[in-house]
Amino acid sequence: MTYALPPLNALRAFEAAARHLSFKLAAHELHVTPAAVGQQVKALEARLGVRLFERLHKQLILTAAGQAYLPGVSEGFRHIAEATSELKPAGAVLLQLGVHGSLDLRRLDLAAFRGAHAEIGLRVLQPAGLHELVEGKVDLLIARGFGHHPGYRCDRVDAGSGLGDWLIAPEGTADCPEIASFRDWLRTLPVKFPRANQRRPRLVGGVGS
Repeated sequence: MTYALPPLNALRAFEAAARHLSFKLAAHELHVTPAAVGQQVKALEARLGVRLFERLHKQLILTAAGQAYLPGVSEGFRHIAEATSELKPAGAVLLQLGVHGSLDLRRLDLAAFRGAHAEIGLRVLQPAGLHELVEGKVDLLIARGFGHHPGYRCDRVDAGSGLGDWLIAPEGTADCPEIASFRDWLRTLPVKFPRANQRRPRLVGGVGS
């Protein structure tokens, strides 16, 4: 059976915006810009031929059609999330990696990592940010920024200074075997991850300071 489905990203944008009644809050959840959420919703409305939101001054309201559509879409995402959670990657230890939305996963050669580390079950969440790391949804994170996150070990992934990609893990678990294995793996890739004898930024303190 072939399912007639709208694009998944457009459905995610609608579902998040409908829950929050805010493009801004939906954008924060999905790690995109409010304009991107608005464009996805507009494209979905054009595809369906139905207006899902009334856009009033500083207020977003679901239309009758949007109210009717939301429960089914939310339930569909819930079923997908539950089915996904039941899947267990091969390996004795589960490692959950968060990755910012603009990183091309092909750079990480994750299939080769899994082949070289059969004992580690690697699962990837993209897009993901510090929110997911703080909440424990991921064990470590590749984030775009300046690497200043008190309470976390931050290792630069790309070359250079200033804004860049960083591997971030809580100080308490940053040296556990599976995270250390992934950190070492990045050093073997052509992403110019700093070698072991190079200076690594180490930051201490509390989250949010």
